[in-house]
Amino acid sequence: MCPQILASCADQLKNFAVIYLVDISECPDFNTMYELYDPCTIMFFFRNKHIMIDLGTGNNNKINWAMTDKQEFIDIVEVVYRGARKGRGLVVSPKDYSTKYRY
Repeated sequence: MCPQILASCADQLKNFAVIYLVDISECPDFNTMYELYDPCTIMFFFRNKHIMIDLGTGNNNKINWAMTDKQEFIDIVEVVYRGARKGRGLVVSPKDYSTKYRY
C-alpha cells in the first residue's frame, strides 16, 4: 500500500519534496546505518541531513508502517519541511501515532 500512496502524493508535493523509492537489497550499508528491515519505511532528509520526526511511537528516525491516508501523509511531509527549513533536526508530528490511538 505504501508505494501507491507515495506515487499519488508526488504531484502535490513536487514544490517542496522529492520522493525516492529505494530497494533496500541494493544498499546494505545504508540498511545497517538506519536499521532498515521493514518492506516499507519512510525517512526524511533535508540538505543531506536526516530529519527526525516525533510521532509518539518512540522511533523518531522513520515511519515503518504502511500509510493508508493520502492527506495524512501530505500533512506529515509539510510539517517536516517547515521544521527542516527552520533548522530543526527533530520535528513534532501533527498527530500522535502511539499505541493508545488507532492509526
